[in-house]
Amino acid sequence: MVSPLEAVRGLVEAERLGAVVTIVTGPGAGTKGVIDRTEGVIAGLIPEDIAGDVVSDAVSLMDREQSWTLAYGDRQVYIETVAPQPQLVIFGAVHIAQELCRMAYWLGFSVMVNDARPFFTTTERFPEAESVIVGWPDEVADRIDIDARTYVVMLSHDARFEDPVLPLVLNGPAKYIGVMGSRRTHRRRVARLRAAGFDDHQIARIHGPVGLDIGAEQPGEVAISILAEMIQVRYGSGTGDSLVGRAGRIHLQRTEDEGDL
Repeated sequence: MVSPLEAVRGLVEAERLGAVVTIVTGPGAGTKGVIDRTEGVIAGLIPEDIAGDVVSDAVSLMDREQSWTLAYGDRQVYIETVAPQPQLVIFGAVHIAQELCRMAYWLGFSVMVNDARPFFTTTERFPEAESVIVGWPDEVADRIDIDARTYVVMLSHDARFEDPVLPLVLNGPAKYIGVMGSRRTHRRRVARLRAAGFDDHQIARIHGPVGLDIGAEQPGEVAISILAEMIQVRYGSGTGDSLVGRAGRIHLQRTEDEGDL
């Protein structure tokens, strides 16, 4: 078995989801183990009497990209998530897309932009994007890799553009699917998807209208509302409400005392 350091390096290089487990206090303090989200423990050691619970809790934390210190009997164990860089795929090279691309880049996302209009879909308009792809989605689908770390935002609510994209993302493992448009537009979208055979569970994955309600008007403000919703989904926490008047801690103390996983 490889060392914990080598295992973590392997997770990072392979862009795999994992966690480092460290016993902070109690028997075996200082002992480390490394968990791969798919393969389980791949390096180091986790005491046998708590291994099952630790791995289960680590998986829950990995899926929310969170790191917590938890108690197992007389041991305090720190579980630190190792997550690959998130990817944002933007369909529709509109003004909001420019702001969204820029802000997402500074938040650590790898950004890809796609649109069928070559005049708008340029590296000059999207200098922060890792890739800018011109073409209709069904024509360039083989160049768009959507996995469990992918956040998809559709800013062109033209049915000619949406209809090829939504089946592509709804049948995949995307972490987040946000679609621009009014509630009326979304009702029409839902009707088309049901007619195409998608069930309510699949359709419910769509955040439409996209973004949190912050009264956004300008393109940059709309981009912030979208990113706020993406962050909420990423970590699986937060209400989107104002912090004013909130009872308890403003920021979670990453211990089990703040609630169940």
